[in-house]
Amino acid sequence: MEVGVDRGWRTFELRILGERLVRHIDVKIHGPVATVMIDRVTVRNALDRDVIDDLHVAFSDVHQEKRVRAVILSGAGDHFCSGVDLRALGDITRLPPAESLEKVHDYWRRLTELFEQMLRFPKPIIAAVDGSAVGAGFGLALAADMIVASTRAVFTADATRRGLVGGGTAALLAFRLGGAVAARMLLGGEPIDDAAADRLGLLVGPPVAPEQIWVKSNEVGLRCAESSAEAIQATKRVLNENVGEQLMSQLASGAAGSATACTTEAAMEGMQAFSEGRDPQWP
Repeated sequence: MEVGVDRGWRTFELRILGERLVRHIDVKIHGPVATVMIDRVTVRNALDRDVIDDLHVAFSDVHQEKRVRAVILSGAGDHFCSGVDLRALGDITRLPPAESLEKVHDYWRRLTELFEQMLRFPKPIIAAVDGSAVGAGFGLALAADMIVASTRAVFTADATRRGLVGGGTAALLAFRLGGAVAARMLLGGEPIDDAAADRLGLLVGPPVAPEQIWVKSNEVGLRCAESSAEAIQATKRVLNENVGEQLMSQLASGAAGSATACTTEAAMEGMQAFSEGRDPQWP
């Protein structure tokens, strides 16, 4: 996704995470709006453990930047985020059982903590969704406060088709759009395109052309920046913590369910089929 011309941008240097450089997140600041971009184009911005950690660092650092009043979350290339990195997760499940179980639970815990970090983030987050937002990638968009979508955006929550459970995405989807829509998407695997997302009230205004998505998202961010930062923070707390008071516990429960599901034969087959480019053959 193009984020506009370079003129007027200031690249924001992220911290070093332990002894590993933050490699897959690009953060730029333009006026009062920061753009956090996931940059793993070759895997459609899939979320492995390093990317999840990088996003934690990015949001933490942008949080500290007082001049930033709103944040755009986007994905590089033609897709927002393809969700869980199934190849990386498959590699974890092939480790010795005790090590595998620990790493699987750690993966889903950190992903859920990222959703919670976004929900509790004191500044508005606008997800700029161009192309596909799949599974946990859809969860990232739902954890944002608002979504701007392009005319080629598609939202999918089909973890069951890989023998998995998208617990965090399920909780966020039910919170944002209700149980009926969540059931159609989670159980039936029904995707929603840009037009359907607009009809359901998921988007900020009608979808825009892909080349205009950052411009539209920035406009939303600038509108947010006109308000009192203190009032915005308090309002987010009302929306995401008071109105959604059960959401945090549902996210934790969803993480446990997702991790447990990774140990099943169905999950093993689903991830193996993905790696081999074939349809799963369920046990």
